[in-house]
Amino acid sequence: MAQPERNERQRLRPAPLLFEPSEAAADPEHFFDLESMEDPKQLLARATELTLAFRAATDRAVEFQAVAAAQLADPRRFDRLTAADIAGRAEWTEDYAKKMIEFGRSLLDAPAP
Repeated sequence: MAQPERNERQRLRPAPLLFEPSEAAADPEHFFDLESMEDPKQLLARATELTLAFRAATDRAVEFQAVAAAQLADPRRFDRLTAADIAGRAEWTEDYAKKMIEFGRSLLDAPAP
């Protein structure tokens, strides 16, 4: 029974995001070799894997942004930044920066799993 459970976990894990060679990245028509796939089933599967991987990467990056914002706004820091300063650095609105600071604080305060 462990085998089907393992296969299910593997299938749900997002595809790895691999860096493309510089020549391929320079070509605007090239995107993770999707343009060369002829089989629509294979194309759909790989594009779906990439979509899930990008979503997971985005979620993870946002969490890191929030943690960094909370750390930069920490009142215990002598070089503390205001929400406006953080917003300027991250190209956010000040209101969004305040929300990200609070989100980051909640992540930092959460017990480790």
